[in-house]
Amino acid sequence: MSAARRGRPTFGPLPSGPHNGPLFALIALGCFAAVGAALVSQHVYGMEPCPWCVLQRLLFLAIAAFALLGLVWRRPAGTRVVGTLGLLLAGLGLAAALWQQFVAAQSASCKLTLADRIVNATGLNALLPGVFEARASCADAAVSLLGVPYAIWSGALFALIAILLVVALRRARAAA
Repeated sequence: MSAARRGRPTFGPLPSGPHNGPLFALIALGCFAAVGAALVSQHVYGMEPCPWCVLQRLLFLAIAAFALLGLVWRRPAGTRVVGTLGLLLAGLGLAAALWQQFVAAQSASCKLTLADRIVNATGLNALLPGVFEARASCADAAVSLLGVPYAIWSGALFALIAILLVVALRRARAAA
């Protein structure tokens, strides 16, 4: 029995049938673009992030990392692993964006919230403060782009990523 049939990760040429490389590339690109836009907003336009903003950056980067893994791990089993974990992270990102918009933005302080604890637990806020340090309250970070709050834009991107990952998972199931 081959390694692919036993469920072990196999890397190499694409199996026959539809592959998800373009979907994973689009997901990674979208995630990197979202974090890039957030960093431009912060460092060029002075829009400091709150803990929920920083948590969403972390989730976008984690999804991008899984999407890049999906570009390399081209077997249906790889798509199932990458797709499932990415879908979980996208769901958490959507929940974080909605929480930020409808709950946290009404609060004067985000200190010691779940987002603040998660980001602090990773240690990334000390390692890369220009990217992962929360410097504003949630109420201060509630800004809009084209009349739509940043948190809603972020939530929409997480939802789009989730849809793309569901498509990838369906393709993997059909190829198996």
